[in-house]
Amino acid sequence: MIMPIATPEVYAEMLKRAKEGGFAYPAINVTSSQTLNAALRGFAEAESDGIVQVSTGGAEFLSGASVKDMVTGAVALAAYAREVAKKYPVTVALHTDHCPKDKLDGFMRPLIDLSLEKGGDPIFQSHMWDGSAVPLEENLEIAKELLDKCRRANIVMEMEIGVVGGEEDGVANEINEKLYTTADDALATAEAVGLEGYMLAATFGNVHGVYKPGHVKLRPSVLKDIQDAVGAKYGVDKPFNLVFHGGSGSLLSEIHEAISYGVVKMNIDTDTQYAFTRPIADHMFKNYDGVLKVDNEVGNKKVYDPRSYGKSAEVAMAARVAEACAHLKSTGTKIS
Repeated sequence: MIMPIATPEVYAEMLKRAKEGGFAYPAINVTSSQTLNAALRGFAEAESDGIVQVSTGGAEFLSGASVKDMVTGAVALAAYAREVAKKYPVTVALHTDHCPKDKLDGFMRPLIDLSLEKGGDPIFQSHMWDGSAVPLEENLEIAKELLDKCRRANIVMEMEIGVVGGEEDGVANEINEKLYTTADDALATAEAVGLEGYMLAATFGNVHGVYKPGHVKLRPSVLKDIQDAVGAKYGVDKPFNLVFHGGSGSLLSEIHEAISYGVVKMNIDTDTQYAFTRPIADHMFKNYDGVLKVDNEVGNKKVYDPRSYGKSAEVAMAARVAEACAHLKSTGTKIS
């Protein structure tokens, strides 16, 4: 029986099928029960398995604005996801997004420890260590320590070499040559941590945030250079399971080229945030006198009930998730 939340074995099979089948999974950032349901609905509509992820800021928000505890929010999301995912005919993996060095002790490390203490299937199927802001040597030393713990907990680790430009969760990076990972970086990574048990976010001009098509100067061939260099040394074709960050504004041809080089996961946040918010804004403008008590009137409870606009937000975000599945060629590939 396929579980709605992937077991470690099923997650490994998902990633293997993606690379061999020439598609990638959308990894959808969520910040609430509503956005989680929208992601699950979108995957189901596309008949695609997928990945749901939460960032440090998203996890903090999920815990409550007055609590601000990343671990509490992340664990609560995982528990909720395990219940509601049972109602959807697809398999999803739970992932934690970018964790920089200064948040390791308040986010990634304690979450891994909780999975080790619990035993059995981990709370999250994968965690991301974001060492892009520290020198590569330090990045790889920390990666070795974290990967050892992740392996013991049956967790896949994601790590990043190179820098993603733009801004996410308050972390900003310039747009310059550091955005392109080199073959030497990849060779050093393979030597330090081997080739098993992790996904690699190698950068090829990626930028977080909102950009028009053509603004971001992607060079997907960087990914081929990395795979070829490491593959030649270790005798393996496409040795890395690659991750595509900062994809907003990317051309579809660039996305497909990146997938052909071994990208199995693509993060999607900016576009789904807009898809969720747009119908809410539309609702507020169209129902101005109903959502507000204007001129001592009583308003209209039916239109200021959060469910009235929340439903349309879920539908719109789900449609954007399904569109992402089509772009990444995962439509119709579900395991179950």
